[in-house]
Amino acid sequence: MRTTDAATPAAGMLTLDRHLGGAAEVIRALQGERARLDRWGRELAVRLGSGARLLVAGNGGSAAEAQHLAAELTGRFRDDRRPYSAIALNIDTSAITAIGNDYGFDEVFARQVRAHGRHGDVLLLLSTSGASANLLRAAAAAAPIGMLRWSMTGPAPNPLHTACDDGIALPGIAANVQEAELVAVHALCVVFEHEITRAP
Repeated sequence: MRTTDAATPAAGMLTLDRHLGGAAEVIRALQGERARLDRWGRELAVRLGSGARLLVAGNGGSAAEAQHLAAELTGRFRDDRRPYSAIALNIDTSAITAIGNDYGFDEVFARQVRAHGRHGDVLLLLSTSGASANLLRAAAAAAPIGMLRWSMTGPAPNPLHTACDDGIALPGIAANVQEAELVAVHALCVVFEHEITRAP
C-alpha cells in the first residue's frame, strides 16, 4: 500500500491556499471595476436593444468565457426575455480552421470581425496575457468599421488593453484572471438584464 509523506498534505494545502488567495485578490480588484462593469452593461443594453450585436472572443479558457457570455445573451441569464445577438468568434471550428489554414491563425478573429461586424456593434476581447496576436488583429479590424472595442485582460500595461477603447486589466496569474472573467461575465449580465427589463 502506498504511503504519503506527512509533509505532503501540508505542502499541498499551502499551494491551494496560494491559489485561492490569488483568486480572492483578483476578485477584489474586479470589485474596483464596478463602475466600468455597470457602464458596460448599460451600454450593451442600449446597443443590443437597438439591434446591434456583441462579438466576443478569446483563446483557451478565455474562449470558454467568451462562449459563456454569448450563451447568456442569446439565451437568458436570470429572467425570461427576448434573445439578443451575441456571437462568440471562437466557436465556429470550420471558419477557424479554414481561416487559419488559408490566412494564418493570427487572422482567425479579424476576418470574422470584418464579416460580421457592423458600425455600432461591440467587440469584447478576453485575454489573460493581453498579447495574443489574433485578438490584437481583431481589435485593429474593428476600428475602421466603427465598432466599440472593449478588452478584459491580465495586468496592464499590455498591448490589447492599449489597443481597445476601454478595458479592464486585472492583476494576477492567468488562472486567477480567468476565474475573475466568469465573475465579470455574470456581472455584465446582471446589469444588462436589469437595464433591459426596465426599458419602456
